[in-house]
Amino acid sequence: MNDPIVVSQEPVLLVGGAHGDNAQLLSLLDEVTTVVAADSGADWVRAVGRLPNALIGDFDSVSDETRAALPPETVHRIEEQDSTDFDKAIRSISAPMIIGIGFLGGQVDHLLAAMTVLARYPDRAIVLLGEHDVVAHLPPQIGLPLELGTRVSLYPMRPVTGISTGLHWPIDGLELSPGDRVGTSNRADGPVSLTLHGPGMLIILPVSERHGLQQALAQADGLWPAL
Repeated sequence: MNDPIVVSQEPVLLVGGAHGDNAQLLSLLDEVTTVVAADSGADWVRAVGRLPNALIGDFDSVSDETRAALPPETVHRIEEQDSTDFDKAIRSISAPMIIGIGFLGGQVDHLLAAMTVLARYPDRAIVLLGEHDVVAHLPPQIGLPLELGTRVSLYPMRPVTGISTGLHWPIDGLELSPGDRVGTSNRADGPVSLTLHGPGMLIILPVSERHGLQQALAQADGLWPAL
């Protein structure tokens, strides 16, 4: 990871440019003390009457008006074009957890790029929220306090095996991979536990499960090594 631009001992909110539900953003802004905007995510934060603590990106989409509204010391331009603004921000933040909003809506190519970045940082606890879903990269082991019938989708970004309890369709003995078998639209028969044999597995849950997922990630016994 680069020398971090933003350092926090608490979860950091990272706001992207795929603007969504203002009420959802305002609720998150009230939960955290440190807010980072990835490029035009700063426009969304400003549109709801707030300003981020830091702006990170290549600045190809953030408005001049928003940049001018921010103190110069909070504006951090990373000009290289080999990575997304989401990636630039992730590698510039040191925090126990990053909660991201504004990355799952908008263009499909941007969404796919965000999923790729999640898989690139298996050593980080990152939770992405949309209006309907919450997505995270799974650690080696996790327990989720889900209720009967909760939608659970597992999406591998590379070949992954593992074992499960509490899933209606267990993953034991299966190899999941993006080019073959995936685990979408499974469901919980009650609390779910997952043990993965390698990194690369994303979990997608209803956004109502966000707090439970965050708590489970915080309590997980270690993450994967950095790639």
